[in-house]
Parts: sequence; C-alpha cells; structure tokens
Amino acid sequence: MWRYRELMPLFDDEVPVTLGEGFTPLFHARSLGGVVGLDRLYVKDESLNPTNSFKARGQSAAITRARALGVKTIALPTAGNAGNAAAAYSAAAGLACEVFIPKDAKQPFVDECRLYGANVTLVDGLITDAGRMAAERGGPSGWYDVSTLKEPYRIEGKKTMAYELAEQLNWQWPDWIVYPTGGGTGMVGMWKAFDEIERLGWVNAGKRPRMVSVQAENCAPIVRAFQQGAEKAQPWEGAATIADGLRVPRAIGDFLILRAVRESGGTAVAVSDRSMVDGMLALGKHEGVSAAPEGGAALVAIQRLVSDGTIARHESVVLFNTGGALKYLDVLR
Repeated sequence: MWRYRELMPLFDDEVPVTLGEGFTPLFHARSLGGVVGLDRLYVKDESLNPTNSFKARGQSAAITRARALGVKTIALPTAGNAGNAAAAYSAAAGLACEVFIPKDAKQPFVDECRLYGANVTLVDGLITDAGRMAAERGGPSGWYDVSTLKEPYRIEGKKTMAYELAEQLNWQWPDWIVYPTGGGTGMVGMWKAFDEIERLGWVNAGKRPRMVSVQAENCAPIVRAFQQGAEKAQPWEGAATIADGLRVPRAIGDFLILRAVRESGGTAVAVSDRSMVDGMLALGKHEGVSAAPEGGAALVAIQRLVSDGTIARHESVVLFNTGGALKYLDVLR
C-alpha cells in the first residue's frame, strides 16, 4: 500500500506502521464469469490483507498518523474486522487499543482483538451503541478515536484500492465496481482517489466506473435512501444480518456514498442473508476464493444486475471481496 506514500498522509522523515497490507490480487474470474454471464468479471481479493480484510489499509494509515502525533491509546467501535486491524496495527506501533464491539458479534472477532493485546468491551447493542460508549469513555481519557470518518486518515488508506485497481488494469477503469457497503469508507475513499488519479493524468477524465453499493436486506439504509432519491439515509431500525460488516444502521458518510453512486451512474442493491451464503459458496467453488458474506453479497448483486440487463455481458466488472470466510465459517452450517 505504501508504494503510493507520496499521496498518503506521511512526511518524508516518517516511517509507516505496516504489516505488508495492500496490493492484493486482482484476477480474471473466468469460471465464475461463465456462470453469471460475464466475459470480464474480476475479483479484487482483500481477504489477503493482514487480519484478513480491507480494514488493514485504513488502520495502517490512521495508526501511522496517530503514532506520529504522539498518541498513546487508540479507541474505536467495531463490527469486527476494523477492531481486529486496529488491534494489530496498534500492537505494531506500540500503542494501547480499546475496542468496543457488540456482544453478539462473532467470537473470532472478539478473540482476535484480544490476541493482539487490545482491551475489549462488549456492548449490549449495535455498532452505533458501541460508538456512543467509545466516545463517552474515550473523550475524558484522551483516547484517539479512529471510528469511521471521525478522523481523516482511514479513508486515505482505503483510497489505495482505487490506485491499485487502476495500476493492475493498466491505468484504465473497469465499467463497474460492486462494493459491499457498511460504513462505506472504502467507496468514499475510492471516489476521492478517482479524482486524484485523473488530476495526475494517470487515467483520462470523463468516464469513471459505475459504483454499486451492496447491502443486506435487513440493514439497507443506503439502498432505501437511493431508491427514495434522498441525500441522506435514515437510520435502519432492527438491523440484523449475518454479515457483521454490513450491520451498520447509520453510516456517518451516507451522503458521500450516495453522491458517489449517483454521480457515477451506479445503483444500490440489497440482498438476503441466505443468498449471501450462496454467493460465498459460489466464489469458493468456482474460483477458490475465501469470501466473507459481504463478498458473497457482492456476487449476488452482480448476478441480479446481469439478469435484469443493467450490466451487459461484455462490460468489465470488479467484485470487491472485502474479507475472508474464516471468521464466518459458522454461517456455512
């Protein structure tokens, strides 16, 4: 990831906190493409990052900056993977880490935070409740809050997904990017990167990928707002899904996500939990990809958009598998 350090929040005399994140594989999924009816289906496999998800990118950037600023303790709410990444990079940086996670989160997420030495607080509620508790405890204590879009650096790490995508496709954009969306920092970061890359002259301006935001049927505030033509998303009541990363009833950057989807000519799709599992199994069976439910959801969205004619067979489509299956194997039972 730090191959793009000149475009990252890092001064010349500083050293990043890195565990080898970034430059994950982009491969042509020919077998799966044949199944869904696409000639050019690609998978960007973020599960191969440290701590098994794309969250490593954002936490590497955020904790690099936090250490440079003299921070001693990192704090955040998490649905799972962000907490794992924050704990790991805090350990690498020599910082304390306070993680607030819903008590019904999958046990591997809790265990992995503790593996890296983080102090874990189990919260009765959703990630929004965890965020409230983290702020209440962290503010008086002077903890550095690395919640989604509460600081400016995680998005800088996430934007590198777009830089890599352009480089791996020989400085051309795909026609479509299909992205599972919880807090949406990845989508917002990539939209920011598109502008930067065009201004650098590395990719010609004028035609960006169409962005597809994918959510769970039982927690789809962005999809609902998109369909209603709203600029912001109302909080989702009773959020419930097997995809912990999609169980975000309110995204702070909702208006930025919606802006990126609309300005790109994209769309938003909600899928069922059952179909997410089918998507996980298809990615595994046809391409050998370890996909979390979020990645499975992206595949289901692609199948639906191909079926209804929104995506044409000849168009290039990039599926972002944002995390691996290992922490979710219980859903396969």
